[in-house]
Amino acid sequence: MEFFTTNFAPIMFVGLIMFLLLGFPVAFSLGACGLFFGFVGIEMGVFPSSVIAWLPQRLIGIMSNDTLLAVPFFTLMGLVLERTGMAEDLLDTVGQVFGPLRGGLALAVIFVGALLAATTGVVAASVISMGLISLPIMLRYGYDRRLASGVIAASGTLAQIIPPSLVLIIMADQLGRSVGDMYKGAFLPGFMLMGLYVGYVLLLAFFKPERVPALPQEARTYREADGSGGYTSLAILAALSTTVAVFLARHMEDLHSWWQGKEVAMVATDEKVVVALCGGVFVALVIALLNRSAKLGLLSRLAERVTFVLIPPLLLIFLVLGTIFLGVATPTEGGAMGAMGALIMGWARKRLNMKLLKQALASTTRLSSFVMFILIGATVFSLVFQAADGPVWVEHLLANLPGGQVGFLIVVNLLIFFLAFFLDYFELSFIVVPLLAPVADKLGIDLIWFGVLLAVNMQTSFMHPPFGFALFFLRSVAPEKPYVDRLTKKIMEPVTTMQIYKGAIPFVIIQLTMVGLLIAFPQLVTGSLDKKQVYNMESIGEQMRDSLPSTDSLYGSEEPKPAEEAPAEEAPRPEAAEPESPGAEDDPMKAMQEALKDKSGSKDSKASKGIKN
Repeated sequence: MEFFTTNFAPIMFVGLIMFLLLGFPVAFSLGACGLFFGFVGIEMGVFPSSVIAWLPQRLIGIMSNDTLLAVPFFTLMGLVLERTGMAEDLLDTVGQVFGPLRGGLALAVIFVGALLAATTGVVAASVISMGLISLPIMLRYGYDRRLASGVIAASGTLAQIIPPSLVLIIMADQLGRSVGDMYKGAFLPGFMLMGLYVGYVLLLAFFKPERVPALPQEARTYREADGSGGYTSLAILAALSTTVAVFLARHMEDLHSWWQGKEVAMVATDEKVVVALCGGVFVALVIALLNRSAKLGLLSRLAERVTFVLIPPLLLIFLVLGTIFLGVATPTEGGAMGAMGALIMGWARKRLNMKLLKQALASTTRLSSFVMFILIGATVFSLVFQAADGPVWVEHLLANLPGGQVGFLIVVNLLIFFLAFFLDYFELSFIVVPLLAPVADKLGIDLIWFGVLLAVNMQTSFMHPPFGFALFFLRSVAPEKPYVDRLTKKIMEPVTTMQIYKGAIPFVIIQLTMVGLLIAFPQLVTGSLDKKQVYNMESIGEQMRDSLPSTDSLYGSEEPKPAEEAPAEEAPRPEAAEPESPGAEDDPMKAMQEALKDKSGSKDSKASKGIKN
């Protein structure tokens, strides 16, 4: 019996693993394990029965958490955009832009994956959309099957780290940090990871061009009457838009001074970036609208197509993330605006109907319910685990690892990597992160940096067997049998499961490389956060003491009055006499102060002379 009470926390953790291995759903495994060990712990006297009484308050706290409302909002936004054909239009247009380059289709998939990540935030939607649209085209024009599979799956997982990612919302909630700060911290690492993907494709294009051929001439559909591709006007439009953005960024202080009617010396960097990008994109949209309505003929077909396809989602990204970064809106409010913006975009494109809306709402409800049930189960488990001093056990297990912070981070990331073979990112966020966060905080690790680091690592859970969900999503839409291509009429070989797995390996290595870069250079995350204010409490205390009125001004002068001013009827008290309580005619505050001094053994001269009014 003593063995069980002493080692109750590790036994409970092993019990959770046994529940999961039996194949029960994660949410019910967490809840059942928590309740079972809660009642056992009460019977064995490990903790009081009041622990179970705290559970309703915890569940009410979950239901009243406004931050979690961002999950259904961002999910609905992504599903509406995906079902209204945005992914198809983006892939077709960006593929035409990069088509003449070797590896152009793979680059288009990466860039569209980043755009979908910044608008949908849903891995399944991104992978399935790009698998259905781009995989047949890449196979048609001779791309290596392993590379085509790997780049589609990896680009879809960018939705895991690029804001507005759902896992970052959950991570912020579990770590007790702001979702806005988590988004700011993940912004640069997310696009750096996209850059590493691009670099890998460019290396293949240089050293193994046969694996990533360019798009043939007949496949480039947006051409001018003279046969040119129309890249000149596209380049001029991009240069003009960039010039406007740079001009706005450099003169943001002057713009604020004109708008507010007073001089503004400094504007925050994130505000400069958001406003400048919005200004540049808006100028390009206005030019394209004028060109189409007045039939000016300034833009080529390609430039006009790129403008009308890319700019609406870009403006939606700036509307959602920009307002969050600027502090104008909370993540929940930003998600609500994003969902409304997606509905407006779908209606404007005449692709939104009641059937599509019902499907999007049903899928949003399922995913949100899935998240909430896991969170409720995790809350039950963590409540009992904390009552059994589980965090203390975890802290003793991990806090004394060799290497300090770096050693802890390496061990934790190895643990997350191997657990990701069996658990997805929601389960890791709800089960493992709450156990690791207190230890990281005690070691002085910035929790925003820690959360982004784990989020990048959790991307690997989508990319490796046996539960690599991105690979499963791609397998569901990739051809399993030989088929006849609809354009070339040639018989195409299928994509095997082993080819999908082999194609994912280089991108898993790239993701782990990004984890190493974040451990080595934490400023990649913390550099974009607002600087913490450091306060000198001693100097603040001195300033408070200096600003307080003196004792004399509060209680009157402490100098005794001359003897001739004393009332005639009051005789001096003996030197050794104990101070008596002051009469009604005495100053009560002064008398109390002197009495306290005498009781504490003070040898003040006033005690020996007696207290005079």
